[in-house]
Amino acid sequence: MSAYTAPKFYEKKKFKEKIKAWIITILLLAGSVIILSPLWWMISTSLKTPAEIAQYPPTFFPKEFRFDNYIKAWQTAPFTRWAMNTAFIAIVGTIGSVLVNSLVAYSFAKIRFKGRNALFVIVLSTMLIPGFVTMVPQYILFSKLGWVNTYLPLIVPAFLGSAFFIFLLRQFMMTIPNSLVEAAVLDGANHLQIWWHIMIPLTKPALMVVAIFSFNGAWNDLLGPLLYINDERMYTLQIGLQTFKGTVQTQWHYLMSMSVTVLLPVVLLFFFFQRYFIEGANISSGTKG
Repeated sequence: MSAYTAPKFYEKKKFKEKIKAWIITILLLAGSVIILSPLWWMISTSLKTPAEIAQYPPTFFPKEFRFDNYIKAWQTAPFTRWAMNTAFIAIVGTIGSVLVNSLVAYSFAKIRFKGRNALFVIVLSTMLIPGFVTMVPQYILFSKLGWVNTYLPLIVPAFLGSAFFIFLLRQFMMTIPNSLVEAAVLDGANHLQIWWHIMIPLTKPALMVVAIFSFNGAWNDLLGPLLYINDERMYTLQIGLQTFKGTVQTQWHYLMSMSVTVLLPVVLLFFFFQRYFIEGANISSGTKG
């Protein structure tokens, strides 16, 4: 009797698993459509004419694909220079963020000194301070230093460390065996050599997470350049997008075209480095090379 009923039991269980998998797939597809709908609407608007954008009811697909919107939008202002300014700020800030945060994280993870845990708690506590609270004191400080209308207020803070990145890298480095550090010390290596030759290669996934977040934050930063940059030649892309917004009329087709263009580098960055991003988000993978 058991030999007869067992196959039916397993077939029923397998059928339930298939139904569950189909339900999960449908829910994920529905969620993806909802999340990607604003992105598609931005792309669709960038390919429309002003008349089609203003018509009601709105069209989900352009009746006439105007790819020349991208060329005309780029030529309306010095976007090439603004793109170079943005890339300079983002790249230099990302390099500084990766190096400084990894160095501080190494000291908290592998160097034993008095008051280490208390100091680490103080660093983490800075995450509780909203950025708007420090905005005015920072501006006063940078103004007294003569850094207004320069890129220094946008780059230097990246070299001063971030509590979140320090925490992320420290937790990742904690998974690396201390025996590697002890063996390097016995071979005569100092902490800088250990950090550079051992920790940096082993924490590459977590460093890529820091790099992606840092680059994305600097690339999409609007408030910082808006506060400190006055010269039009030093504008970034985020400020440049505001040129299409007027008090009377907004050029939506050009604004959406440049918004897609500005978004593209961040999307490509995540697409090509998503493997490192997933590994870096998993702290348990810290022992992987």
